[in-house]
Amino acid sequence: MSGRGAVAFAAALVVLFAAGLWLGGHPRNLPEPLREVFVAEPTGLVGEAAEAIEDNYYEPVGPQELGNSSLQGMVRELRKRNKEDRYSEYFSKEALESFNQEIEGRFSGIGLSVIGVKQGLGVAQVFKHSPADAAGIEPGDTIVSVEGRSIAGQGSTEVTKEIKGPEGTKVTIGVRDHKTGKVRELTIVRAEVSLPNVSSSVKTVKGKKLGYVRLLSFSEGAHAQLANAVKKVEKGGAEGIVLDLRHNPGGLLDEAVFSAGIFLPEGETVVITKSRTQGESVHKTSAGRITDLPVVVLIDGGTASAAEILAAALADDEGATTVGTRSYGKGLFQEEQSLANGGALKLSVGAFFTPKGVNLAKSHGIHPEVKAKDDLKTKADEAKQRALGVLAGQVG
Repeated sequence: MSGRGAVAFAAALVVLFAAGLWLGGHPRNLPEPLREVFVAEPTGLVGEAAEAIEDNYYEPVGPQELGNSSLQGMVRELRKRNKEDRYSEYFSKEALESFNQEIEGRFSGIGLSVIGVKQGLGVAQVFKHSPADAAGIEPGDTIVSVEGRSIAGQGSTEVTKEIKGPEGTKVTIGVRDHKTGKVRELTIVRAEVSLPNVSSSVKTVKGKKLGYVRLLSFSEGAHAQLANAVKKVEKGGAEGIVLDLRHNPGGLLDEAVFSAGIFLPEGETVVITKSRTQGESVHKTSAGRITDLPVVVLIDGGTASAAEILAAALADDEGATTVGTRSYGKGLFQEEQSLANGGALKLSVGAFFTPKGVNLAKSHGIHPEVKAKDDLKTKADEAKQRALGVLAGQVG
């Protein structure tokens, strides 16, 4: 056999052994030299450990269950090693379907918008007439357990998929009250929930007609809904607009860029992304604004991700006044990587920066020019009133 033929034959053997491993073989059944090669690789070790567990663990364990746990473990290790990354997640096939439904603005659950915190899930928004609303859960509360098990330190996606579920089924959660600090256990019946993503109104403040527009998430189509709301208040005689992004956890990056185009001229920088694998990209508005009314942006600790991108772009490019409390401070962006099992990895693949070059994770969020906080003990929305007052002073 020629030297070239010997190399080809050896390569073919490796391919065949690899195929056998993929199709159900195991490293311990390979010849010693090849077994050492495969076991030296992380995938070989994972496969060997999985088979050992399946064969020997005192309780039956399925390969799908082990596979999901293994992938979740990898992502947890990434988050553990990189403290600023609280966002990388593994989605099983079922969790991915649920996540996509939420991006589309619909899901079956209890009616909450949440943000991951050390203790569990911080409640950013409670949707009206939802099961959570009926149970008395309020923004600022913290979900600390699900079915009696602590969720501290877990990824938000892992936990929310446990809280969501088929309409009519029950889930028990532990909720820490933001006022008293006490934890109460609530058993809630899940229901079909549609996100009321945009609301608007026109108010008269200090003799000025002012538009108020609230956006709850950057789900698919949010920019079109926002544009319609802006047109509506302008048609109603508004001389300026308060854009309320409180409790908005973000969503799709493209929706934030499109939304910025409602208020900014064509060609304005909305956000800069930097990635180890994708390089640097500058995302700009691609169409001209539909309004040139003055804008005040209302933010709080639940304003995150795409919501922060929009708020920072309006402040940096247009000089919009920010009112409220410091925003969440998310400085990383994620992309979905599809997997062969029907699931996906949502991986942090880079950092984003405001038009002025600020990474909001390192700056600990957007610090509003005018500080204002809603007192949850009163019926009035003090932060909203402050924002309308600031806007009234700018129009004329």
